[in-house]
Amino acid sequence: MPFLIRQTLVYAVPLMLVALAGVFAERSGIINLALEGIMIFGSFMGVLFVRTVQEWGWFEAAYTASNIWALQGFCFLAMLFAAAMGAMFSLLLAFAAINLKADQTIGGTALNLLAPAVVLFFIRIIANQNTLNMFKGDAASWFMLKKSMFGYGRKENMNFLGSTFVDKVYVATYICILVFVVMSIILYKTRFGMRLRSCGENPQASASLGINVIGMRYAGTVISGALAGMGGFVYVLTTANCSANGDVAGFGFLALAVMIFGNWKPLNICLAALLFGLFKCVAASYSTLDINGDGIYRLKELNINTNIYRMLPYVITLIVLAFTSKSSRAPKAEGIPYDPGKR
Repeated sequence: MPFLIRQTLVYAVPLMLVALAGVFAERSGIINLALEGIMIFGSFMGVLFVRTVQEWGWFEAAYTASNIWALQGFCFLAMLFAAAMGAMFSLLLAFAAINLKADQTIGGTALNLLAPAVVLFFIRIIANQNTLNMFKGDAASWFMLKKSMFGYGRKENMNFLGSTFVDKVYVATYICILVFVVMSIILYKTRFGMRLRSCGENPQASASLGINVIGMRYAGTVISGALAGMGGFVYVLTTANCSANGDVAGFGFLALAVMIFGNWKPLNICLAALLFGLFKCVAASYSTLDINGDGIYRLKELNINTNIYRMLPYVITLIVLAFTSKSSRAPKAEGIPYDPGKR
């Protein structure tokens, strides 16, 4: 059970952060279908940051001395860099949608096509292969918490909470949860958040009250890009051994589904992400999943084709959307270019 909970969080937390990224953009009135592309770009830039800093040897002493908190600071810097690069990449969507008044769906799709091409191009230049890895070691040895770091021997067992939330976990996961909570509060409990949401409902009325609609839409899109970039890096850090290959397994599109299923509300998004994260966990580790801790891998013994398990998260997504999309309420001005002269 600790393994199931731990792995569910590994998949669910980046998913809910990227879904919240979509909320920020769409609550401001911009459809952000480019979440997949921004995740890919953010994951690449985060891995590139880790690789470059390792080459410079800045945290070599901390790694040799097993200074876990210095290494967590290194990981946090990589998350910030990925967020900054994701925000920068999202400016392409913001400029096209706001200044050029281009079709936002087409603009987002274009970025989804552009991101993997650009990422693979630079990976080939940097590493002369199709995957960019860390310069030294692996993600687990650099950034994962282990029970041995807290005085436990290899054969000693931690209690349930320790085994679930401390042993073999990444601090980046908890940082994402904290970011999710803080940004949700900002969106719904602050003046900035209320102004942002008003621009996605009735921008003309917002402008009449002195709100800078264009500025707010830029802010929503940039924040969306930052969260998606951070989510993309944390996803590859925790599931792909901190390597980038121009792919995030469709998590950007899953995040869009989670956002719609959650009706653009953070709490609902959190619950939806946990649901999809659970099925993604089952799909990824069904053959080694010991639910009851009795040494029996029941899902493996069912002898179901591997591809069935891999399809589960996406099939569940389609089923859930089919039953919930009619009751979802998108922001009224979503996808509509802002016209200051319109009333």
